[in-house]
Amino acid sequence: MGRTATTAREERAESSARDAAELHSAELHAADPALSERDRKMLEFERQWWKFAGSKEEAIRQQFDMSGTRYFQILNDLIDRPEALAADPLLVKRLRRMRSSRQKARAARNLGMRLD
Repeated sequence: MGRTATTAREERAESSARDAAELHSAELHAADPALSERDRKMLEFERQWWKFAGSKEEAIRQQFDMSGTRYFQILNDLIDRPEALAADPLLVKRLRRMRSSRQKARAARNLGMRLD
């Protein structure tokens, strides 16, 4: 009987550990949701914005009903998310490279240096 009681306790402990792991996994996914419809549309827009007539700022206002400044704030947060990278790796990497080069150029200008 002692062996059966020990086995039952071990099974309960394993079950509790599995339940805790599943709960932790669910919390991680809840804290890190998939891309929203707006996020997907923003990535699609960045992929093809040059097809729109007029300036990019005008196209942003027409497509998303927000200022260019707000759009780029959201876009910068979006391209740092792993879901965006998974959704369109080439585009997200290109946008990250472009952002990095602009940041380097801005820093150099602020320091009075020239980048060639």
